[in-house]
Amino acid sequence: CPLPSVFLEPSNPFPTSCEDTVQIPDDRDFQNFKAECQSEAGWTQTYSKSGLTVWVQILEEERALHKIKCRMECKDVSAEILYDVLHDVEYRKKWDSNVIETFDIGKLTVNADIGYYAWKCPKPLKNRDVITLRSWLPMGNDYIIMNYSVKHAKFPPKKDVVRAVSIMTGYLIQSNGAKGCTLIYLAQVDPRGSLPKWVVNKSSQFLAPKAMKKMYKACLKYPDWKKKHNPQHKPWLHPEQNNLPTISLCELSIQHADSLENIDESTMAESKDDRGEASDDDSVN
Repeated sequence: CPLPSVFLEPSNPFPTSCEDTVQIPDDRDFQNFKAECQSEAGWTQTYSKSGLTVWVQILEEERALHKIKCRMECKDVSAEILYDVLHDVEYRKKWDSNVIETFDIGKLTVNADIGYYAWKCPKPLKNRDVITLRSWLPMGNDYIIMNYSVKHAKFPPKKDVVRAVSIMTGYLIQSNGAKGCTLIYLAQVDPRGSLPKWVVNKSSQFLAPKAMKKMYKACLKYPDWKKKHNPQHKPWLHPEQNNLPTISLCELSIQHADSLENIDESTMAESKDDRGEASDDDSVN
């Protein structure tokens, strides 16, 4: 797949030092992410159709822990529009049918923030959520958005939702001129638990292609939608528009997977009600 507990830890809810160091990615980190997006070594292709290709790397067979990479050729969608769509949290709530809840928590710098995202997992698995440090950078004709998991004391794990860990997840957008671009999505997420093998197969062969196609259709509709919804407001391009509260790095710590609940869902069979999902041609209303 990416509580109501209202209690904070006793005494000081924030770390008093930055020993468990959270760092904002630098240019080298962006370059390394781009290189991995473009690398072919170690990947197994699981889907290829109509300009959309999916690969996986199995990291731990017994837990179905894996990396997934998707590449999509986007005709009639500029790199700039796709970049806006991936940033626009209000629009995401409209087109992303997997989202349960998503919101920005605070800003770190002009190109880094902290956010929350909860998403639906295939039944009967429990749904997942993450707190991530997201950063972004235009690089010539390319754009990169990437994130990894952090902890914030005011947003502890919730009841009945499994807190997952984004080890490194992101997007590389490459311009193909004024009217086209290529999108590469790369994700390494620890879902916290032992998953059945069908989850990896379903994710790479059905869910990921479906999600990428839905994103593409959302991009086609975005210019008209944005004209009617605060068209000048794009804080990812205009930092002076960002009204989020500023967060100190010392309020954050690295989210280590081994500190979270580890559940065993490996024996769960796919829900019959979940096998006949709507077609890839779902429209974005």
